[in-house]
Amino acid sequence: MLRWIALSWVANLIALWVTAWVFGSVTYDRFGNLVVAGAVFGVLNTVLKPLLKILTLPLALFTLGLAWFFVAAFMLWLTAAIVPGFAVHGFWTYVGATIVVWLVNVILDNLAPWRGTRGRWRWKFVRLDGPPREP
Repeated sequence: MLRWIALSWVANLIALWVTAWVFGSVTYDRFGNLVVAGAVFGVLNTVLKPLLKILTLPLALFTLGLAWFFVAAFMLWLTAAIVPGFAVHGFWTYVGATIVVWLVNVILDNLAPWRGTRGRWRWKFVRLDGPPREP
């Protein structure tokens, strides 16, 4: 359990750092603020996001899941609102930052030491001479 929490924290830290590197309008005053933002973002995604996904289920069904994208963007906004020294400026930056955070997490979820410890997204490799196998 403790390993999962540590890996999740580091993954969120990496995702937020890459996002700040990609978008100049995602800023942090010092690296310590980014570390705290990674922890807050992880806690919000673990505790609040599942509750919001349940509450927005009817809207998500109506919008074919698009509502859940904005739930993820809201988690990023809430992180920026809670952590002083970490900020995301502009609606379109939130949209792009949400996509980058998701993409970085998908990549990390498929690399060691994260493989099999976080998330649901798994890439499967197909052998040409037989059935699919896990990497």
